[in-house]
Amino acid sequence: MDQMTSAATDMTADAIPAAEPVKYRHHEGKHFELIAQEGEARSARLHTAHGSIETPVFMAVGTRATVKAMTPEELKSSGCQVVLGNTYHLHLRPGEKTIAKMGGLHKFMNWDKPILTDSGGFQVFSLAALRKMNEEGVEFRSHLDGTKSFISPEKSMEIQMDLGSDIIMAFDECLPYPATPEQTVKSMDLTHRWLKRSKEAMTRKESMLFGIVQGGLELDLRLKSLEQITSVDLPGYALGGLSVGEPIELMHKLVAQVAPHLPKNKPRYLMGVGTPLDLILAVDAGIDMFDCVMPTRTARNGTIFTWQGRVSIKRTEYKEDPNPLDPECDCYTCKNYSKAYLRHLFLSGEILSSRLNSIHNLHFYFSLMAKAREAIREGRWAQFRDFCLTRFVKQV
Repeated sequence: MDQMTSAATDMTADAIPAAEPVKYRHHEGKHFELIAQEGEARSARLHTAHGSIETPVFMAVGTRATVKAMTPEELKSSGCQVVLGNTYHLHLRPGEKTIAKMGGLHKFMNWDKPILTDSGGFQVFSLAALRKMNEEGVEFRSHLDGTKSFISPEKSMEIQMDLGSDIIMAFDECLPYPATPEQTVKSMDLTHRWLKRSKEAMTRKESMLFGIVQGGLELDLRLKSLEQITSVDLPGYALGGLSVGEPIELMHKLVAQVAPHLPKNKPRYLMGVGTPLDLILAVDAGIDMFDCVMPTRTARNGTIFTWQGRVSIKRTEYKEDPNPLDPECDCYTCKNYSKAYLRHLFLSGEILSSRLNSIHNLHFYFSLMAKAREAIREGRWAQFRDFCLTRFVKQV
């Protein structure tokens, strides 16, 4: 990789009320503006009912109406633009009708920026032992108390519209890895039929419906699913069914092959991915939006992402280390606390450990995407990408 300049090194420091039922149509006018592009990498602006989103963007996962260990105010100060909620989990507890009575998910969780909700389709994969599926939908047995609930494309849309989501994901089937070609074709055809039912069920004009491309790890099936899903005119499209156990190199290769075939005038969302390296490679392939539990989950387990590489804060070498986690980071944690203190908190099982580690990791992810946007818009994406690769390949 090319040696970076010192300037490039310096660059890396760092409630809507329920609407009257109307036939679903996405926002009139230009809801997606392409600002700049270099190669396949793009920076754009996506307009939603709760504000505009600058892309590429990493979205914080708030499965149960909370991003673990973080307050909404801390998320905003860290650079968060979008929070995710999960349809299945919020349906079980506290229930979408309760949230609707409280003024919708934005008001319920005190978040006035955009919210995206997953459809519950991922739970078709992750809760395989607790569900039964047919053409109509999926019967789940609650992981909380064993009670049964049924989610169809129509029910998923109803739940998400009750939540008041800005971006609603279509109900889909997410297959495990590996799957046979026959299983994959059957699944992606079902996902296509469920997408058409999802769109037909939409009545909330403030919400934007995104379709999800499936198709496993075979390029021909992925492209066939892409053709199916994009034949339904929608405000945006996602690549799903990745990061489900496949070798990471296969995922990187497939994203690079498939992403450029997605509509150029619509946002492109890679679901459930991933590491800083994953994000940089996917931005380079033309992806606009990402989400993953990794920054908060690894933070709670004592693993920190920095510009110098991953840090396992439990290591003995940090016992008397007075330095911050990352000298190139200006987050609250790095400005105020030493590695020695953070190691002490983690080994003592203190709640503050999860909070401070999460603040740093999320700030790092948001900052990475902010710098990616800046690099694309200033015509120096290739330089920034190569710099990141020299740093992040060591973190795999």
